[in-house]
Amino acid sequence: MGSEEHEGHVFVKVSETKKEMIKKDTNELECIIFPKYEDIALDLENQLANLDGGYIWETYNRNYQTGKGMEKTDRHRYQQNENRNRRYKIETEVSPIIEYSSKIRDFSKLPPKIQVSLPTFIPKPIDHEKLYNLFGQITQLSTATEENILLLNQPNTSVRKLLDEPELVVTIQTEDNVIRSVTCLNNREIWTSGETRDIKCFSIAGSLLQTIETKSGKWPSDIAVDRNGDLLYSDRTTKTVNKVKNGQMEELITLQGWTPDNLSVTSIGDLLVTMYSDGYTQSKLVRYSGSTEKQTIQFDHEGKPLYSRNNNSKYITENRNHDICVADMNAGAVVVANQDGEFRWRYTGYHSVTKSKPLKPHGITSDSQSRILTADGNNRCIHILDQDGQFLRYIDNCDLKKAFGLCVDGDNNLFVCEYHHGIVKKIKY
Repeated sequence: MGSEEHEGHVFVKVSETKKEMIKKDTNELECIIFPKYEDIALDLENQLANLDGGYIWETYNRNYQTGKGMEKTDRHRYQQNENRNRRYKIETEVSPIIEYSSKIRDFSKLPPKIQVSLPTFIPKPIDHEKLYNLFGQITQLSTATEENILLLNQPNTSVRKLLDEPELVVTIQTEDNVIRSVTCLNNREIWTSGETRDIKCFSIAGSLLQTIETKSGKWPSDIAVDRNGDLLYSDRTTKTVNKVKNGQMEELITLQGWTPDNLSVTSIGDLLVTMYSDGYTQSKLVRYSGSTEKQTIQFDHEGKPLYSRNNNSKYITENRNHDICVADMNAGAVVVANQDGEFRWRYTGYHSVTKSKPLKPHGITSDSQSRILTADGNNRCIHILDQDGQFLRYIDNCDLKKAFGLCVDGDNNLFVCEYHHGIVKKIKY
């Protein structure tokens, strides 16, 4: 009888202790742990509510659902425990109470706090020149009125016809004994080069604006201006094509076994270079994008050389239809290939009573009407051709002595170098 009373006393004592533990756990769950779970859920919802509404919501919705799922699972476990504790508080049977084990330590381990933040874009420096070469560029927005749009739709009112008589507008003195090349910087300024190390920039009025010396100290084979307005020149002595940008000089192209000669910049910013091999046994034309070789033009469809094999000048231009035109002096011809490098036609001159000597083309250029102009040193004139090589007329009334390099500005004014006189003539034609 004493033993049974003792066991009963022990059970009662254990039961009371367990009930106190359940009471304490329930109070801690309700007053401390559960509010923390509520705070975590509220903080996550506030973060999501403050995100930029324009951002792709699905990305953060996934994060939200993940966080909510974790929090929901823990809250469910908590709710089960709380319900169990409440049941034990009113439980009359001793056994479930004695079997109770505290879960407070488990629920004190709160779910990880989720910090939601928008991604940050870290830009890299943009090489605009590479972008232009890859994709081209967008022209400025047109603001033509409706009336002008109707005029633009009428048949070819923008055609510039040839003048009855070409007109000499101005003569620019370069102070050089020999001048070989001219290129237009814009409608107000030109670059010139001869057989000295100096490359000179003049205003149309004849004022010397700037002088650049070649890096090697030797005279440049040819000059050109790229689409950014930077000066380019080829140097036979160093076998390089060089760029002058903001007064700084850099080697753009360096050749091995070949020597660069004449230059032309295309409508999309590519650089065309005529060149000859060591020993003068081959000539070719190469297209570059920046310093990268893109295309070589050397033979026709029968495998015959398109250009004469020597180191004499082969001035070059791209026509408006993207044909590539070369004035091959030794061959006595203008040789034209399309933009894919396929031979199109060859012009060897238009002989008349006053122009009986063989064509000896030096400079070459083209205008906005796809007309091709080439300087004929033998006959002291300029030949004007259409884009298919048909002769249109001569410019022979401007007292041209030995016409050499040519260029045309944006207004279709022609600039002509006179080789032995160190002058550049501006001509309307």
